[in-house]
Amino acid sequence: MLKKNLKSAISALFGALLIVGLAGCSASGPNAETRNIRQVTDGVEGTSGAIKALNVLLVTQEDGSAVLVGTFVNTSEDRDAITAITANGIVGEISVSTLDQYSGPAIFAGDSANSTAKFPGLNAKPSDLVELEISFGTAAPMKLTALVRAKAEEYASVGN
Repeated sequence: MLKKNLKSAISALFGALLIVGLAGCSASGPNAETRNIRQVTDGVEGTSGAIKALNVLLVTQEDGSAVLVGTFVNTSEDRDAITAITANGIVGEISVSTLDQYSGPAIFAGDSANSTAKFPGLNAKPSDLVELEISFGTAAPMKLTALVRAKAEEYASVGN
């Protein structure tokens, strides 16, 4: 009887290990791809040194331009600044606050906006993907592929 119970316990343990192994998460542990999915919005995220970009996207405007939406946070104690932003090679007209952890993030568009970036003549259509390059005073340039959204729904008040 003891031998039969031991066989059953070993079979159950083997079955449980097999299920966990086939699920794939045990092989990667805390770095499993399914655990690292972070993007929950249309916006894209990126990092350059201590600077993090959050929820970055573009919103079309009636005149063919596009406006940047997103937040840039500097987690370093050293100050930095956004010096230029290009979208598909078009240099943006920008007004940006300093990037340091004491004065807060640079927020483009929305109720808390303290920065602006407009790309005249971009002529992007909703659902297009646009190559952005953000240049900083000291951090390395950040390259992102951002989605273009229509000036409608939650983005109806974005821009001019």
